[in-house]
Amino acid sequence: MPGNLSFNDLKKATKAGEIDTVLVCLVDMQGRLMGKRFTAVHFVESGWEETHCCNYLLATDIDMATPDGYASTSWAAGYGDYVLKPDMETLRLVPWLEGTAMVLCDVLDHHTHEDVPHSPRAMLKTQIARAEALGLTPMMATELEFFFFEGTYNDLMRSGYRELKPYSPYNIDYHMLGTMKEEHVMRPIRNHLVAAGVPVENSKGEAEAGQEELNIRYAAAMDCADHHTIAKQAIKEIAFQKGVSATFLAKWKAGKVGSAAHIHLSLWKGGTPAFFDKDAPHGMSDLMKSFCAGMLKYAGDVTWFMAPYVNSYKRFAKGTFAPTKIAWSVDNRTAGFRLCGEGTKGVRMECRIPGSDMNPYLAEAALLAAGLKGIEEGLTLDGPVTGDIYDDASVPEVPRSLGAATERMRASAMLREAFGDFVVDHYVRTAEVEQETFDAVVTDWEIARGFEKS
Repeated sequence: MPGNLSFNDLKKATKAGEIDTVLVCLVDMQGRLMGKRFTAVHFVESGWEETHCCNYLLATDIDMATPDGYASTSWAAGYGDYVLKPDMETLRLVPWLEGTAMVLCDVLDHHTHEDVPHSPRAMLKTQIARAEALGLTPMMATELEFFFFEGTYNDLMRSGYRELKPYSPYNIDYHMLGTMKEEHVMRPIRNHLVAAGVPVENSKGEAEAGQEELNIRYAAAMDCADHHTIAKQAIKEIAFQKGVSATFLAKWKAGKVGSAAHIHLSLWKGGTPAFFDKDAPHGMSDLMKSFCAGMLKYAGDVTWFMAPYVNSYKRFAKGTFAPTKIAWSVDNRTAGFRLCGEGTKGVRMECRIPGSDMNPYLAEAALLAAGLKGIEEGLTLDGPVTGDIYDDASVPEVPRSLGAATERMRASAMLREAFGDFVVDHYVRTAEVEQETFDAVVTDWEIARGFEKS
């Protein structure tokens, strides 16, 4: 969990007046940073030990409403506190904000000081520990796809998000001229993140008007999730500073390509890639085959963790580079799982199911749970699927709605074994709240469709 700022350096910078603010952050269920802005003087004196937050922060919907039905907290229970324990190894500079540093926190029970089991970082910790018990280190990388739109968030909100104008008017996939027009935003994003200790490799245009992709170097699983979350926050904040809006909505418009957050996974052992066997087909070790077979077997069970909103399922559409089928292939972007680095030490599996609206801690934890179960069960991996998998009727589909994914999660014995009933039920309730909220809304589409004709 490497930041780039030691506590001693923070003390010196605070004393010199170079840093005056420390962002003390937890990661909520939606993958967002929540927390407090500390004066640096107070943080270095005592705030670094712990602070507190309301426990509703892990029991709200995306609008910060407080729905009922959670066992962890409620109005009847009085909405008490959690402890935020700064993970000082994540302390880092925030170069895009003047005089500011940041630290990520673990969320602890107020009375026992144990990890809150349904907190996203704790859930990922439990699966990393499972891997480590086998002598394995999960290594991951995520890709961040997103859109830029003209105008600030406030401007677009006041307009009701109508007539959204992508910053680039045409497809800028790998397009150097098209991405140059967004470089006044992307260049500070890349450079500020590197200065914050996030190892950005590159950015590129993606396959739609106004769409960008940011790629961060692979890292240990927790570091990967931390990097992803900090990068997402930085992209939104820097875009806002530049008078532009960035969205990680999975599907912003029908007929347009959606935004993904593909996850690349491998396991290492003693500093050596455990997925690689130079003498095996495709360079895939038996361990890799069992792990990937687990991800395939339980892909439906874990889909909600990669697609948590009603909108998420609009992205799964034929011919958009978003998968619709649960299959693995060799370097084939129509599959839900794509083998990358074939025959090399970099061999890995890319899961293409997650949308850009995912919480990386939850998605990584769920995929690890599925893959490790595959190892425990000694699963074997069928051969790769070839051709256009969109039209292959023999391949099972990714759950195509929030309701279908919720029921798979609810019924999953694998997830309940990996995380416990309390945690699974907590996130089942989160999924139900999203569906209930959507079902209560009368949409513009319904009115336009039926106002005169019904």
